Amino acid sequence: MVRRWYGLVSVLLVLTFLITACSQAPATQVNPTKAPAWSSGLTPLPQETVVKVGMKQVVSDAGILIGMAKGYYQDLGIKIEPVQFNTGQEMINQLAAGQLDVGATVTASGLLNAMSRDIPVKIVADKGINVPGQGYYRLVIRKDLAGKIEDFSDLRGKKIAVVGTASLDEICLDRVLAKGGLTVNDIDMQVIRAFPDMLVSLGNKSIDAAMVIEPFVTQGIARGFVDPWKDPSEYDPEAQIALLVYGTSMTTRPDVANRFMTAYVKSMRDYNDAFFKNKNKGEIIAILCRYSVIKDPELYEKMFPTGLNPDGYLRMQGIAADLAWYKARGLLKSEIQLEDAVDNKYVDFAVQTLGAYQ
Repeated sequence: MVRRWYGLVSVLLVLTFLITACSQAPATQVNPTKAPAWSSGLTPLPQETVVKVGMKQVVSDAGILIGMAKGYYQDLGIKIEPVQFNTGQEMINQLAAGQLDVGATVTASGLLNAMSRDIPVKIVADKGINVPGQGYYRLVIRKDLAGKIEDFSDLRGKKIAVVGTASLDEICLDRVLAKGGLTVNDIDMQVIRAFPDMLVSLGNKSIDAAMVIEPFVTQGIARGFVDPWKDPSEYDPEAQIALLVYGTSMTTRPDVANRFMTAYVKSMRDYNDAFFKNKNKGEIIAILCRYSVIKDPELYEKMFPTGLNPDGYLRMQGIAADLAWYKARGLLKSEIQLEDAVDNKYVDFAVQTLGAYQ
């Protein structure tokens, strides 16, 4: 009798389970192959992929920061993991070793020498250029010297600071000096590793001029001791200031590399819409205030804007000139060519997917 009662209970439990299961609506299935509306021809990766990105979270990182905030990378199956570095060389070493996927950096002999060892590290996209008449990276001088340093030749003998040598900063200074028939041997070049420290030195008059980037240009002007001097279009019109670099872990994974670039270019277009077309500017400034190191929204209205190519392409003439500079000074370990350093195929893919910027 007890056995029959247990059997009846078992049957009732099974029937209850079946009735309950059948009465429930089927679970919604997420389609992992569905393309986002902003990039209808490109499906996401089948599994979420972490991409480690070395950056300093400055305004020129907008192509990464905006995409993180608006979900463009996530839409394509990519999770960004920001990584901070104390020096550019640390970033270069990890890119070469495959420990870092993407680097937001500037040109340096160490970067080019990593490529010359046949390691598949490539410069792949723009990350910052000067807009004519509004250069965001430039030589500034002390305001009290503005009437005394008028021509390029007037820089002779002056104390001029850069954040580093054998890199972008010395290259750009060298081009300023060349306009006056000078070289770094004709000045007292100072190495000051941080831009805020340059402002301190300009303020206490221990240096005469410095190669400075925004927002420090605007901050120095606002404090009354910096003169922006000449626009970079006068002395370095083709400069490629900052670069996006793919490490070996990206160049060997084209599906990830192409999707990252597509989200990156889409983000730079949002940036250009905001700062050069005044479209959704408040939203983009709010994103940059949240994710970048510049938290004051009013600064974005005052600063010289960072130029970011909305189609992602680099200024090839500027990269070629940088290569020639390093070669002329014996800083490269092998005869690396422009095509060895730069690979445009990822930007080509992004523009083909998104269409040309309008």
